[in-house]
Amino acid sequence: MEIARAHVDFGYSAAYCPAVDIGDGDRIAAIRDAFAANDVEIAEVAAWRNVVPPEPEVRKANRTYVKERLAVADEVGARCAITYIGSMQPGGNYEPHPDNLTQKGFDEFVECAREIIDDVKPKRAKFCLEMMQWELPDSPEILLALIKAIDRPAFAAHLDPVNLIVSPRLYYDNASLIKRCFELVGPHIISSHGKDIVLGDKLSLHLSEVIPGRGNLDYRTYLSLLDGTGIPIMLEHLADADYPEARDHLRNTGRSLGIAI
Repeated sequence: MEIARAHVDFGYSAAYCPAVDIGDGDRIAAIRDAFAANDVEIAEVAAWRNVVPPEPEVRKANRTYVKERLAVADEVGARCAITYIGSMQPGGNYEPHPDNLTQKGFDEFVECAREIIDDVKPKRAKFCLEMMQWELPDSPEILLALIKAIDRPAFAAHLDPVNLIVSPRLYYDNASLIKRCFELVGPHIISSHGKDIVLGDKLSLHLSEVIPGRGNLDYRTYLSLLDGTGIPIMLEHLADADYPEARDHLRNTGRSLGIAI
């Protein structure tokens, strides 16, 4: 498959899963075999849906979709299927809502994660959540609490430290935040994202996502803690022309530390 070969040519050894439906067994097998033949690991299957909307029919449809994506991840040999919790905002996707960060939101997702995992019964792939600013998990402590409460081996941690930087204190000392993530949920981390962030000078507070290397994320700490774990780091949210710059920043930073990225 040309997609798998293109990853090798670009210098990647991990990939997002190409588009495929659970009913297309031939394409799933072709993707699995092509990426394995090129020694490229499929890190993540996208399952982005709001799994806690207040509307029952929307909740049912969205959870069915996420279950199918987790099943795809298991069949294609991916590390995980990943979604965000979503929002309790009526008609919403992942908008802020006062209940998102409450015990109600926590309990709702614990029930949801158990349902998804118990229905799919994945044998290899894990189910995990994107860290978010106004949804759970919004800290490594909350992620650890979710892991314990869900109590399923198929529920894993996903690391995206940029999404946890929500204040100037965390921005300037993000190395401590990254270290805390590994200390608390390190054994559970299955995949990670590589982004960057800049603190602006406009009131009230502006934190903007930027190309890796143009912001303040402590990649020396991040890559040092990833080293030797086998956890892939995945670039995202970039224009096509910006991926080489991001890739090279991670590689060059790793090289300066004696780490092959």
